[in-house]
Amino acid sequence: MVNEIIQFFSNVNHYWAVFFLSMIPITELRASIPIGIEAYKLEIWKVWIIAVIGDFLPALFILWMMPKLNNFFQKSKIFGNMFNKKLQQAEKAFARNYDKYGALGLIIFVGIPLPFTGSWTGSMAAFIFNIPLKKSWPLILAGVCMAATIVTLITLFAGGTIRSIFS
Repeated sequence: MVNEIIQFFSNVNHYWAVFFLSMIPITELRASIPIGIEAYKLEIWKVWIIAVIGDFLPALFILWMMPKLNNFFQKSKIFGNMFNKKLQQAEKAFARNYDKYGALGLIIFVGIPLPFTGSWTGSMAAFIFNIPLKKSWPLILAGVCMAATIVTLITLFAGGTIRSIFS
């Protein structure tokens, strides 16, 4: 899969490839940082900054758009009930952690680079728990920076270890 991603972006400037990979909810910076550092051999600090920006921009857009989409769906007879049901399911899934950890929980949720965590999901959680945009964006940005740092350190350690084994 990684080779296909690298091949797909082969004709794109590598910095832009890192940026766009960071924007995709499946890859986010969990994939873009290792690809930028190991495959494209880009400078670590530049990869970190570009990945953070690329990962955070969609989250900011989601935080801004969700209240508007919510209003639209609430007015819809077809989608209103379905949308409310999905929101209630999501709130139930996140409620225990949010009740226990509060704002720090949102940072940790976004910052731990595991599947189904990250800025996209964190933005949805912020909307579900009615965390205002002014309060939620710095929390999500802090989580994205935390995730970028963790992924960068893992990439540097694992990459060095793998290279030393196979050299």
